[in-house]
Amino acid sequence: MIKYIGSKRRLVPVLGALLSRAGARTALDLFTGTTRVAQEWKRRGTEVWAVDLARYAEVLARCYVTTDADRIDLAALDDAIFHLQHLTGTDGYVTATFSQAARFFQPHNARRIDAIREEIEGRWRGHPFYPILLTSLIEAADRVDSTTGLQMAYLKQWAPRSHQVLTLRRPSLLSGPGHAVRGDATEVIHQLPEVDLAYLDPPYNQHRYFTNYHVWETLVAWDAPAYYGVACKRVDARDASTRSVFNERARAADALSAVIAGVRANCVVISASNEGWLSPDDLLDMATVRGAAEILAFDSRRYIGAQIGIHNLRGERVGRVSHTRNVEYLVVAGERSLVKRLSALNQEESSAGHAAAGCRD
Repeated sequence: MIKYIGSKRRLVPVLGALLSRAGARTALDLFTGTTRVAQEWKRRGTEVWAVDLARYAEVLARCYVTTDADRIDLAALDDAIFHLQHLTGTDGYVTATFSQAARFFQPHNARRIDAIREEIEGRWRGHPFYPILLTSLIEAADRVDSTTGLQMAYLKQWAPRSHQVLTLRRPSLLSGPGHAVRGDATEVIHQLPEVDLAYLDPPYNQHRYFTNYHVWETLVAWDAPAYYGVACKRVDARDASTRSVFNERARAADALSAVIAGVRANCVVISASNEGWLSPDDLLDMATVRGAAEILAFDSRRYIGAQIGIHNLRGERVGRVSHTRNVEYLVVAGERSLVKRLSALNQEESSAGHAAAGCRD
């Protein structure tokens, strides 16, 4: 999986346990990102809808959620990956933009990314392998980039991993059905089918995934966009259409409240952090529209950039990180007996050092 500021690595087992305890056969991951949660649910035999506005998130969802491993010719897929792995590098947009104008990738890897991406587009566009091969390339590029985990900047000195040779791997595909939807959560919730369990993990603050991961957006779109700034961000990042309402303090609360009320699900689980604009009590108030609501709280390490430190756009360390841990919350809402059954999981987790935060009817 790619490095990701919103990763729910710590909470994935908890969310999987909540799904199983709820007896959910269908589920919705409304802000799916890297699809970690959707994958865990699919792995447990649930039919999942994975929704996100980002292009790269749709590709990851088409690979891990929509693709049924039982219907893929794995030998042919391995042949395609082998072919791509042995292409000769070429100078293209990635080399010029993300290796020369910026320093996200070393030249030897940037040239191979250019060659591989062009071959995927020309040979497999429209083929079932297309999202799988794109995912393989994104994950391979992530393993040799020179960032702290975000693409708002790159390191002044090349990261040790950037010297490695970009290597494609076959993604770990899952069996069973699934669905990928690209769209704004506020607009698509009424178009999606009713599910047993819905998980909402919206942006918590002003940090925009469109700019945080603009390299992946460009690698998927493959549109050679004009760019600006030291990090060579896509120029359309300045367009209002690429901005999420959840990144606006004045509008985020109303937007999330509407999504919580409007999503078609028997049980809703909402993710939040103590680093976000909305407090746990805010979320609890919003969630009571669904019935009973309770908060589960989990101590967690912050994203990888916080472990490494604060750097400016030139990759120079410029400050100290205030803390390397935070608290992640899950607000569970729905029919009272179900909520009580699910919230008991938090009490079981407390033996590992976690504690429940509160409840409301």
